[in-house]
Amino acid sequence: MLNVPPMTTCGVINESPVGPLTLLFSPHGLTNLYYGCHLDFEPVGACFENVANELEAYFQGKLTSFSVELDPQGTPFQKRVWALLKTIPYGETRSYGQLARKLGNVNLARAVGHANRVNPIPIIYPCHRVIGSSGKLTGYLGGLHRKEILLNLEASFKRPELFTPL
Repeated sequence: MLNVPPMTTCGVINESPVGPLTLLFSPHGLTNLYYGCHLDFEPVGACFENVANELEAYFQGKLTSFSVELDPQGTPFQKRVWALLKTIPYGETRSYGQLARKLGNVNLARAVGHANRVNPIPIIYPCHRVIGSSGKLTGYLGGLHRKEILLNLEASFKRPELFTPL
């Protein structure tokens, strides 16, 4: 079970291509997305429904970027990396080194990797789109099988004519 801070609401999406997802919210937005079912209930609320609807559209190939309110907790550097993740186009990948160069210092590749490892909102901050410099899939908190599922899902829907507005 999760240690849920006060003033946090929770929800569970029981079905997705990557298994159950647990969502945590502060009054300011989504704070965490966990792989697996860590709670026993699914609350009704606008924040939860917005995220659930956007995730469903994403998994159906109808949404390529998210607009839900986010409230991640992290260092300023981690937040810069997470924001940079959102600039990686749907269906494409970047290496840790490429992201480090975008941040202005190629020597930050390991720090970028660490920020990915502690990303509290995977999928929405698409750390699954970051791969090794060799082009191989590298570590992913949700497991390499989930990373592969997400990348294959995006590749299967990449053709622009498949997208329909919500």
